[in-house]
Amino acid sequence: DLGRRRTVIGDAPDIVIVPIEAMIEKEPVTVVYSDKGWIRVTKGHLDDIGQLKFKDGDKLKFWLHAETTDKLLAFATNGRFYTMGIDKLPGGRGHGEPIRLMIDLPNGHDFITMMKLETGRRFLVASDVGRGFIVPEDEVAAQTKNGKQVLNVSGDEEATALCVVPPGADHVAVIGSNRKLLIFPLKDEVPEMTRGRGVILQRYKEGSLSNVQAFKLKEGITWQTAGGVRSDAALKAWVGKRAGAGLIKPKGFPSNNRFS
Repeated sequence: DLGRRRTVIGDAPDIVIVPIEAMIEKEPVTVVYSDKGWIRVTKGHLDDIGQLKFKDGDKLKFWLHAETTDKLLAFATNGRFYTMGIDKLPGGRGHGEPIRLMIDLPNGHDFITMMKLETGRRFLVASDVGRGFIVPEDEVAAQTKNGKQVLNVSGDEEATALCVVPPGADHVAVIGSNRKLLIFPLKDEVPEMTRGRGVILQRYKEGSLSNVQAFKLKEGITWQTAGGVRSDAALKAWVGKRAGAGLIKPKGFPSNNRFS
């Protein structure tokens, strides 16, 4: 029962309900997840991630700074969210353990992203066929090893993207593997749901959805470059209607067709 366990101290009628998190010593840690699905926690907030070692043929996939009292939230290609207590993850000695020993993640699926579980945020989730919707973070926390189904996928379809919707965001940028970028208004175009397939964000004759970003149009979209982060507010040519095809991405946009 993740996040809802309680410890009872004292005899009735003077019963004190203490959250289980209060019994965990709060310490800084770094969560490390490898490309082959091994997870571990090292003490402290590591500054030099490059010093981490992995098994032969394996490499870093995700890492994040957290506290032992936090919970890890992970979104997978099967459209499910998984929640794990960071204090329950294996220690940093060695290479850790396969994450599938802790949760029921089907073979053939992996994680799209990992982050600390917080409250109050909104996520835009999308599948590779170009469908998606907004879901409140408070609705995605899982209480079992099976995770919580949020984005419905079937057949060969997979969940492929998640972005946090910043406060005040008014537009969505969607880019496909065909290198085409489409921007359209967020309000009244992308529904807020707790589960489903969502609406068509972008259409493809060939290719699939690669990435999404919610943003303020006046501030522009951002993406990673070799020299850091680039922002582009000159986006008028790419603004269109939801479910359109879009136009070839701007010059300098990453070749992997991802914002970050």
